[in-house]
Amino acid sequence: MAAEHHINVHRQLYNHVKWDYTNSPDDKPSEYAQNNKLPEWKRQWPVFSELHSKAAQATVARFHRNLSNLRKKKKKGQKVGWLKRQSPSEYRSVTYNQSGFDLDNKRGRDGYAYVRFSKVGWVKIRYHRPLPDHATIKEVTLKKETTGEWFVSFSLETDDEYVPEKPALDSLDASNSVGIDLGILNYIHTSDGKTVDWLDLEDEYERLRREQRKLSRKQHGSNNYEKQRRTVAKVKRKIRRKVLDYQHKLTTWLVTEYDAVFVEDLNVAGMLQGDENARNKQDVAWRQFITLLKYKGDLYGTHVVQAPARGTTKECACCGVETAKPIWVREHSCPSCGFETDRDANAAMNVLKRGFAELGLGWPESTPVETVTATDTADFQRVSASHVVETGSPAP
Repeated sequence: MAAEHHINVHRQLYNHVKWDYTNSPDDKPSEYAQNNKLPEWKRQWPVFSELHSKAAQATVARFHRNLSNLRKKKKKGQKVGWLKRQSPSEYRSVTYNQSGFDLDNKRGRDGYAYVRFSKVGWVKIRYHRPLPDHATIKEVTLKKETTGEWFVSFSLETDDEYVPEKPALDSLDASNSVGIDLGILNYIHTSDGKTVDWLDLEDEYERLRREQRKLSRKQHGSNNYEKQRRTVAKVKRKIRRKVLDYQHKLTTWLVTEYDAVFVEDLNVAGMLQGDENARNKQDVAWRQFITLLKYKGDLYGTHVVQAPARGTTKECACCGVETAKPIWVREHSCPSCGFETDRDANAAMNVLKRGFAELGLGWPESTPVETVTATDTADFQRVSASHVVETGSPAP
């Protein structure tokens, strides 16, 4: 297939960019410098001439973006290795930025369209939803999933006049704003006394374990192995899609319920390193949740702000005194002022407090601390996963 061959050539270019960067004896070349080398590389290796210039530059940018992300992780104290050569099973997409593609949604029947990729040709696609009339396509990515399916994704730019205006900062208070604690026992805990349950994926994980056991019994490289590998990939894809759909609906529910949403700025890697949390890595995807929340905030006209997370569990939301709590202690009981509440609720209230500070606002006179349900009275309002799915709008 032309598209598959094309992606493989981009993979070879990516690996050559890595080789050129690694073997530069003096100063390491910048993205700009390596883009300037592309014409010479095309003369030396004609296979690279098969690539569209903008798509080739996007591949160079991809390497430098991965390099930048690696540096950021190292700067935060995380243990990182070095960028590896990409194998055909790992490098499965190509991006066209600004040019090199065309969209024709007129000659296909409803729900279908055609996309032309330079050097590849026309590709028939099925729309998940129509593109907005007022949006401009800035980038198109063609990707082959591990299941063998192909997808095309569009990055759009919308004029400011079509973006909802966010509420004035002086209109925000504790009644129309919320702080969110990203929990372990619950998916999220809000500052106004709501807890949202985890999405139940036990059946899906059980099937994944069963299919992985079958895969381990197949001879590696055989046709039966490849067939079973795709079955495992499809089960993993189902889990990812369920999580993404749930996060879409949860974030939509939050940004339509409140004028301002404050969420912890977490060290996600550190949060998930413990053995007790390893089981949740697949379906937590906190970074994805926060990214979606920010995107939905712009889409629906809601303030979404990340607040410092350090000490939100220890600090009393009522008086500010810090009290150390092991992970198994699920209640907050302040020895200074006597305030008692759920551990995660206390953290969520501190996130709300710090969120207002991030926006340069004073702490509202009417705070949730004065009205929150204490642990020695009634339970907090539990919001089931099914309720979120029912009330959340369809993923945009």
